[in-house]
Amino acid sequence: MCEKVVFDYSKLKGRIVEKFGTQGRFAAANQLTDRSMSLKLNNGIGLSQEEVLKWCKMLDIDIMDIPDYFFKQKVSNFKHEVNKEERRNERNRINQNRKQRKVV
Repeated sequence: MCEKVVFDYSKLKGRIVEKFGTQGRFAAANQLTDRSMSLKLNNGIGLSQEEVLKWCKMLDIDIMDIPDYFFKQKVSNFKHEVNKEERRNERNRINQNRKQRKVV
């Protein structure tokens, strides 16, 4: 199964506010609507390579820092919940086995 990669743009959002004051102003500077900018910064629409490079110039982000701003993956709560459920199921199986051994 292929999971959708979700990126954490919190550092990028901070830089946008630092340099432009608001995401809305940054959107306008990129000829984007507030809605389009929001979708891009919340993983609704992907960013093109050209946009990444353009935004780096606009936000004074060094090319070496691109991974920190544009490719940091969010930690998935789903995986955490699955692991929690797996551990719970394993504990239940162990307890069930213990009970069965005591009965025999």
